[in-house]
Amino acid sequence: MVRCLALFVIGDLHLSLGESEKPMDIFKGWENHARRIAQSWDENVKETDTVIIPGDLSWAMNLDEAAEDFRFVQNRPGKKIILKGNHDYYWTTMKKMQEFLDANRFDTISILHNNSILCEGVSICGTRGWMAENSDAFNKKIIEREAQRLETSLASAKVGMPKLVFLHYPPFDREGKPILQLLNVLERHQVSDCWFGHLHGQSIRTAPVGTRGGICYHLVSADALGFQPLKILL
Repeated sequence: MVRCLALFVIGDLHLSLGESEKPMDIFKGWENHARRIAQSWDENVKETDTVIIPGDLSWAMNLDEAAEDFRFVQNRPGKKIILKGNHDYYWTTMKKMQEFLDANRFDTISILHNNSILCEGVSICGTRGWMAENSDAFNKKIIEREAQRLETSLASAKVGMPKLVFLHYPPFDREGKPILQLLNVLERHQVSDCWFGHLHGQSIRTAPVGTRGGICYHLVSADALGFQPLKILL
């Protein structure tokens, strides 16, 4: 169990502090974003708190290149729970990921992948998800796999505990239509809230947020939050 007094979330850090230099300053509003994230995080998050990072932590292509980005996260206050995003190319097997964390003493970071993590009376659940752009066999297979991973995560949660779900992709397509394979899992497990990232820039204004079918959806990409971790649980 992760011990926490407050729960925060911020997605899409898009760090490139190591060899995988890919500056985000070329995008409007992203100037000095790592420094801005660190300042707000350090001012608002306590060591007893937990921060969820739902994907796209680093631009690195492998774990060695990602070390400085993980060190940035390690050095921030609180425990952290990370899950995979579409740009996390460094991501590998759970075994290798945990060996990497252990070898570098990144002991404040936990991985959410085909599991759930108990945090002060709530179960943290989730998976990457998928942005359904068409209904071909390739996309359908990935969506079905992600729906199964979400099912596995939610099924592993402690009975009787509220289940909070974090995805990288929104569980809706570009036209705002629900990805039913994912929504069916959320509804079956009576999830009340779902947080997701991935959307940036102009897409923030049209993000599928608010309550739909009894579930409240929240966009938490870094730029949508003004590069400040959002407190979601006292």
